[in-house]
Amino acid sequence: MFIPLKDENPRILIPYVTWSILAVNILVFVLQKVFAGSDPYFFMKYGATPFLITGGDLPVGLPYSPIIPFLSLFTSIFIHGGYYHLASNMLFLYVFADNVESILGHKKFLIYYLLCGVAATFAQALIDVESTIPLIGASGAISGMMAGYLVKYHKAKILTLVFIFPIMLPAFAVVGFWFGTQVLNGMANLNQTGGGVAWFAHIGGFVAGLVLMFLISRGKFNWRT
Repeated sequence: MFIPLKDENPRILIPYVTWSILAVNILVFVLQKVFAGSDPYFFMKYGATPFLITGGDLPVGLPYSPIIPFLSLFTSIFIHGGYYHLASNMLFLYVFADNVESILGHKKFLIYYLLCGVAATFAQALIDVESTIPLIGASGAISGMMAGYLVKYHKAKILTLVFIFPIMLPAFAVVGFWFGTQVLNGMANLNQTGGGVAWFAHIGGFVAGLVLMFLISRGKFNWRT
């Protein structure tokens, strides 16, 4: 178990967008607790359903009105299924995203974050095209942040909880181990349909983050010791 707690990488910019994304995710979760209890179809409306995203027809006589599938690619990345789901995603976002924002600038970072999230959802939808279980969570977008961090700050030191021991490790070890577990779990669960962890959303978001970072980052930026 590798849990990143904080990094020793200095910020260049004040991460206004990262903090805003954190705040929006927490606010949406609070609203979920207020409204989702009275709306049993909340996740079906605002989550991203693979069957609909990949061109499936809306079932006749639905007891709810799903949001437009295209918009669900964005709404789904701000919805979480529980306290642990939210807390773990926000911890990873807090550790990795602020330095990625420093590389890209505020506007490009927001676009980067959203595109990674959309790519992650598409990746999972293409693997599980028949699934009618909605995809939710920011983990795909955050996977993209980790990939971007790896590209630009692979030597940065990250305080990581390894089982119960806090250890300083280089970013390439922490992110590389994490991504390796996603690939292994994705392959092991390849034939399962719907439910559980969306492993290929994590993989898709990570690959998108790698590609986009090379395409839109402002040249080479060396980690500062």
